[in-house]
Amino acid sequence: MGNFTDFLHKIPYYFAAIATIFRPGPEPYLLWSTHLGQLFLGVDGGGTRCRMRLSDQDLNTIAEAVVAMPSNLQVRNGDAAHAAITRLTGMVFEQAGLDMSVASNVIACFGMAGARMKSARDSFAARSFPFRRVQVVDDIDIARAGAHGGADGAVLIIGTGSAGLGCRNGKRLQIGGWGFLLGDTMAGATLGRRLLRKSLLAFEEIEPPSPLTRAVMERFDNDPEKMMHWAFENEDAAREAEQLHAEHSSPLPVGSLHARPVDYGRFVPMIFDYLEKGDPVARELMEFELAAIDQFVQWFLARDIRNIAVVGGLGERLLPRLMEIYPGIVVPPRSDPLQGAVILAARSGPA
Repeated sequence: MGNFTDFLHKIPYYFAAIATIFRPGPEPYLLWSTHLGQLFLGVDGGGTRCRMRLSDQDLNTIAEAVVAMPSNLQVRNGDAAHAAITRLTGMVFEQAGLDMSVASNVIACFGMAGARMKSARDSFAARSFPFRRVQVVDDIDIARAGAHGGADGAVLIIGTGSAGLGCRNGKRLQIGGWGFLLGDTMAGATLGRRLLRKSLLAFEEIEPPSPLTRAVMERFDNDPEKMMHWAFENEDAAREAEQLHAEHSSPLPVGSLHARPVDYGRFVPMIFDYLEKGDPVARELMEFELAAIDQFVQWFLARDIRNIAVVGGLGERLLPRLMEIYPGIVVPPRSDPLQGAVILAARSGPA
């Protein structure tokens, strides 16, 4: 029944696609496009990937796409995020069977990692996009909107980065989200960096080693200088910069390219693997992670917010355990952050 309902919702777009193919000029297609109603577009730009969803006036999904491109506004001054959204726009409109001229009738909301600072949001919104209007918000805003369907409650983003946002009686309460260098205490990037630090300490016999720390050092051929080179002259970061320069003429960075938060976050699966084997360092790191999360949970409880959804790659993996630790308080999200972006686009209303 669900598939048939989706088909009915998309009938106007199928007609629009046919009109696109057979139109002798722009006028016949513009006639079809007037029957599409107001379109809304949401973007969820994260540390490792970027997603886009195009929806109709009733918030039914028309098309959706994802690219594995870091989209934090603090990465390459937003060039990476702009490249991801540009690529996704073509993918989504092609999937929907819509001509790009329809984009001028689209109201968009971009929820982006690294958008805690107003200057970063304003600068990115001022870039060239084909949409009727673009609203740029922190990724925590779309996560909360999706998690509670716009109702009161809090959300914790626990992914490559981390932050918390609650809403109670119309009051917005935000905590964290200050980035990898200063904050992100619950983040996968921070946890991965802590693992590397402990592995070095164990290698130098300052702290006790474990199978996990030995496995980490083996990735660098048991050579701390290779780990240091990885951290300060990261080849993946260099390749990303070169690709952005080749595809979008973005300037090449001057000097070395440090490892990105996503690079540190890629070590987190090792912690879970060795945790199942009873590794003491993995257990210590998990206790560190749960303690960091508890600080945020207690902060919201002290402000009488007692329904806290958890999203993000690391958060999703921890969700069953967190629901056991905080029964009736930590809850699964009602919908994903991408739908939250669509909800916020629709709430912004017509221009």
